[in-house]
Amino acid sequence: MTNPILSNWTTPFEIAPFSDISDDDFSPALEQAMKEHNAEIDAIAANPDTPTFANTIEALEAAGGQLDKVLSVFFTIAGADSNRKREELQRAFSPRLSAHFSGISSNKSLFKRVADLWARRDDLDLTEEQARVLMLTHRGFVRAGAALEGDEDARMQEIKSRLASLGTSFTQNLLADERAWYMDLTEEDLNGLPDFVVDAARAAGQEKKAKGPVVTLSRSLIVPFLQFSPRRDLRENAYRAWAARGANGGETDNRDIAAEILALREERAKLLGYDTFADYKLETEMARTPDRVRELLMQVWEPAKSRADTDADVLTQMMQEDGINGPLEAWDWRYYAEKRRKAEHDLDEAALKPYLQLDRMIEASFACANRLFGLEFKPLDVPLYHPDCRAWDVTRDGQHVAVFIGDYFARGSKRSGAWCSAMRAQAKFPKKQTPVVINVCNFAKGDPALLSYDDARTLFHEFGHALHQMLSNVTYESISGTSVARDFVELPSQLYEHWLEVPEVLAEFATHAETGEPMPQEMLQKVLKAANFDQGFQTVEYVASALVDLAFHDGEAPTDPMAKQSEVLAGLGMPKAIGMRHATPHFAHVFAGDGYSSGYYSYMWSEVMDADAFAAFEEAGGAFDPERAKALEDNILSTGGSREAEDLYLAFRGRLPGVDALLKGRGLIAA
Repeated sequence: MTNPILSNWTTPFEIAPFSDISDDDFSPALEQAMKEHNAEIDAIAANPDTPTFANTIEALEAAGGQLDKVLSVFFTIAGADSNRKREELQRAFSPRLSAHFSGISSNKSLFKRVADLWARRDDLDLTEEQARVLMLTHRGFVRAGAALEGDEDARMQEIKSRLASLGTSFTQNLLADERAWYMDLTEEDLNGLPDFVVDAARAAGQEKKAKGPVVTLSRSLIVPFLQFSPRRDLRENAYRAWAARGANGGETDNRDIAAEILALREERAKLLGYDTFADYKLETEMARTPDRVRELLMQVWEPAKSRADTDADVLTQMMQEDGINGPLEAWDWRYYAEKRRKAEHDLDEAALKPYLQLDRMIEASFACANRLFGLEFKPLDVPLYHPDCRAWDVTRDGQHVAVFIGDYFARGSKRSGAWCSAMRAQAKFPKKQTPVVINVCNFAKGDPALLSYDDARTLFHEFGHALHQMLSNVTYESISGTSVARDFVELPSQLYEHWLEVPEVLAEFATHAETGEPMPQEMLQKVLKAANFDQGFQTVEYVASALVDLAFHDGEAPTDPMAKQSEVLAGLGMPKAIGMRHATPHFAHVFAGDGYSSGYYSYMWSEVMDADAFAAFEEAGGAFDPERAKALEDNILSTGGSREAEDLYLAFRGRLPGVDALLKGRGLIAA
């Protein structure tokens, strides 16, 4: 029988036929797809004809189609709906895939053809896009170690294989800790919690098959619990468990894994001739150097820490007024910050949440995309990998543009956080293909599902990534969609968050779950006025994580990452009552793979641009100014990685921004 993963997909828009695929199909499909890909690569490398862009670079672009299908399906469900079998497969696949792709990047005959083209690039009469793809292909080979010989080449392959296995183990350990821990709550423990937290705790208890309501380590449940529970002992227990993910000892402890990853990254960078891994990693980013990253982060750190210190004094006073002596702790901050927000802004999250229905926020994100870019969204009835998923056909002027899939609810089989991925990226070569894009979130289930304001921002954020994929309009898949510098990729997502804060958007879509009434104007004003509330805390917890990440990679790899983390935080004067947003043992951005390693700063780098980019709309005709929307699509959203990120932003805005727009946007300096 034909393996359903490798068959010709006859589903609508050639979406993966999830209902026909079993876990047993993945291993043989991977084996066959890698075999086919190797044959394609061997044919390119052994081609006796003089290298041309068509017979080498375009041939590489066209190769591996079957493997792309296998990996897109597998990694989609491995991240969003894992089980023991899939975890076993992921552990087995990681070193095999590393060896497969390392074999390609270290293929000397293939690299010789690419290097030959690179040497003759000025005589090849390439289009701008082709020249960019050639440069990126050549650079990719060099940075992967293609120019290494002998023992150094062999060691590079060993390092990459080991890093792939370690990253998988780190991720699975974290998921195991998050899945295993929960805290039973009695009916009395629910006192003081708003209805939406109680409902989420009861739903979580049902999923865990517990006797009653529980708190889990899902962010959409534990954060509101820390905000609203008057029980300090329960908050402490929950917070300590949340902070200890990946550091509980035993088989799921990530601390030794983090140390080995850092050592291997340093060795990898030095094999390639770089002083540090940060030098290697940042060479291809907008920031270019560790010093420029550190400069930006410290420009933000000082005003943020000053604000946080002032806020800590206020919250400590509130705590003492409750009869609690001693210092403000990390499990106290969110609780007293929420009380303060209610007192100072008269904004109660429990009263706000019924106006932020998941379905209405999805509609809002779609409506903004329609007004800005003319996109329309029609529900699709197609088999998907989980009953929680839903899909839409995305069109413009009656023409199909993309398939968008949303997977919004938290569950034990899904890793934490939120992300966007493309099961199929846009391309025109070797044939035209439209993207299939997925947003995955971890919102608490409910009937109806209600979001916090932070949840709603996350939804808009991930949809911004989706628009970057859906509106892509390039020839080659390797530069399609979000295939851009890491510190540029967050610009479209963070920029799109701004449309949630447009008053007319909230006025139309923030309607009460029971009455259907729009959010009262008074509450709307309070929401917008409080948008920068507690920015000292939020900025400090983020920047601390980014600075620790940079310190790990900008110098000799620490043998004890936890000691290095403590050293960095002490040097910063980290406020005692604020924890890092991602402490080392659960810092998946940095240790699950190389994506954000030495690059967690990227969100802040992009935020410098997104604050300035939205100002461009405000300076023009407003949030939905058609000329600015067209400029955004033409110069950023449709262009993928076809040009340098700095050039793309300059084409959109005419200049590069300074950090002041970010600080003003966060309310850390006067507007």
